[in-house]
Amino acid sequence: MQSENPLIADFVKLMNSAAGTFAGMTREARDGARERLKETLGGLDFVSREEFDAVKDMAAKAREENEVLAERLAALEEKLK
Repeated sequence: MQSENPLIADFVKLMNSAAGTFAGMTREARDGARERLKETLGGLDFVSREEFDAVKDMAAKAREENEVLAERLAALEEKLK
C-alpha cells in the first residue's frame, strides 16, 4: 500500500535528487582528478620502450667497441716497452 502523504512523497523526491546530485559530484571529482593526473604526467619526459631499447643497444655496442680498443691500446703499449 503506497502512502499518499505529500510530506513523505516530497521527502522521497528530495532524497532521490540528493542521491543523483551526489553521484554527479562523484563523477565530476573523479573526472577532474583523472584530468589533473593526465596533465601532470603529460609534462614529464617519458620515452617509449622502442627508444629505450635502441639506446640500450647503442650503449652495449659502444661498450664492446671500447673493450676492443682498450685491448688494442694495451697491445700497442706492450710493443713499445
